[in-house]
Amino acid sequence: MKQELALLSEKLNQVLIGKPESVQLCLVALLARGHILIEDIPGIGKTTLAQGLARLLDLSFQRIQFTSDLLPSDILGVAVYRASQEQFKFMPGPIFSSVVLADEINRATPRTQSALLEAMQERQVSIEGKTYQLQEPFLVIATQNPVEHYGTYPLPDSQLDRFLLSFNLGYPENKSELEILKTRIYGQNLNQLSPVLNQDQVLFLQAEVEKVRIDDSLLEYILKIIQGSRTQAQILLGASPRAGLGLKQSAKALAFLEGRDFVVPDDIKQMAVPVLRHRLVSRQAGFEQEKKNQQVEALIQEILEAVPVPI
Repeated sequence: MKQELALLSEKLNQVLIGKPESVQLCLVALLARGHILIEDIPGIGKTTLAQGLARLLDLSFQRIQFTSDLLPSDILGVAVYRASQEQFKFMPGPIFSSVVLADEINRATPRTQSALLEAMQERQVSIEGKTYQLQEPFLVIATQNPVEHYGTYPLPDSQLDRFLLSFNLGYPENKSELEILKTRIYGQNLNQLSPVLNQDQVLFLQAEVEKVRIDDSLLEYILKIIQGSRTQAQILLGASPRAGLGLKQSAKALAFLEGRDFVVPDDIKQMAVPVLRHRLVSRQAGFEQEKKNQQVEALIQEILEAVPVPI
């Protein structure tokens, strides 16, 4: 399975050219059974990344374009009355897919945003008093523009905390962008990609991540980082216990990707920023979201430097 996982990474890097760190984070989220929030401007490759991942894993894919008039039923589904059968029949919404792209999630109203909460956390939805299980694996990749604020509804802390990782793709470097110009066609689809793994193999890999060992000293290290975010003078809202669990799980997934069955301190340090950046609230007000993220990332680095690394 290690060869297949390496091939998946190689193929995904061909889909998202020049962004190996982002590709690695996507695979970490997948293996850790988490969700991703990508904050970046349009045209960077967010949709291409989600579609390519679904295609390479041979998983069902749905894109939901979030708008102000989008309703919860447009995401979850609706019970439709069948007169011929004299009963209601549930018609599943796009959330019943393995890979769901929630595009521009902050353009939907808070009511619609909250419709994702149960699905993301419990991997199930409740409609008309009945509970429906979602497919496994289940990965939500949400996007939002950190610069444009007109007609948007900021994600509440409860929603942000459901995302395991958050990161920016950013503009490609000159060499990578030149390769894109040489090899890509505008509007090019990804139907030519061949699956590298299948559903059962992904579930197997997720189960293997659970077996990765993490020493008690490293769990204490994670706890000190989390507690450090709560006592940092410039942070208004620190990390929750769920953030600590997410940091542990993502570190285990990263170790697995690196070919190890145990976690080392560098795994935790490498995952701290993508796990915590969207969960912490800075005391500084008046900045646009992109600058706030940069400030929070700098504060996380200060916390990491202040917490002693286990020997």
